[in-house]
Amino acid sequence: MNDVTAQAPTPDESVDENGGVSGTAASGRPRRVILMALPVVLVAAAVAGAAVYTKNSVDAADRSARTRLWEEPAHKPGKDPAGDVARGRVSTGLSKVLLPVPAGYRLGPDNGELGNDGELSGKKAIAAMKLNARGLAGKERRAYEKRIDKLRIEGIATRSYTGDDNTMAISTEIMRMKDKRAVRNLYAFKTGLFESIGIFRTEPKIKGHTRNARCYVLRKGEDSIMSMNCLAYDGELSISLSASGTKPFDRAAVAELLKDQLDHIASPGEYI
Repeated sequence: MNDVTAQAPTPDESVDENGGVSGTAASGRPRRVILMALPVVLVAAAVAGAAVYTKNSVDAADRSARTRLWEEPAHKPGKDPAGDVARGRVSTGLSKVLLPVPAGYRLGPDNGELGNDGELSGKKAIAAMKLNARGLAGKERRAYEKRIDKLRIEGIATRSYTGDDNTMAISTEIMRMKDKRAVRNLYAFKTGLFESIGIFRTEPKIKGHTRNARCYVLRKGEDSIMSMNCLAYDGELSISLSASGTKPFDRAAVAELLKDQLDHIASPGEYI
């Protein structure tokens, strides 16, 4: 798999029709505004959304109890996963790509209209992506939505996981596009945005997937709720994962779940 070097776009660069970065365009101002606004839209949504998503799950947790969620074997597949709805549905191509709920987890809270194990295809999937433009207005929003249309999104599927001890919740989203180049460019663009903000550090590395996956955590955080956001790609699939939970926050466990997700995409028979 080819390595993608993510470079943060400058104010004079624009996003090409596949989500990549190109030089100054004729309609320079709207695109420059988009590039300056999108980091706020994407990153704020990722961080704030993850915290809100987890709050109801972790507020009721017994914090005096010892956390045993990631003692071995944390990610050992169940003995008989076939037909086990509690581990996630497998009725569509994208739902089969999502990692089945591992040992130590259960299906988590709902992720908007997609629920905790849902899928959208065609126009509905495109509409869901366009919701990220809610922080923009007028021409900027329309230009952003036009770029989303050019990504040729075929479907989006999501599955959420909550730790059995209620101290962490994780949401994984997989988006399928027709153009693999667009997937790589979108990954480079999103990682570039995260890294251009300057408030995140890249860690931990995903074993076996250092070229196509990156995770981000805030450099400083004093809140009781911590979060971690990961981006990855594989072929025509764009993968995003958001996790949040109470301290102590086990970043290695989140990275391991993302690794399992990517390995599942490559060899689904080993994980289902």
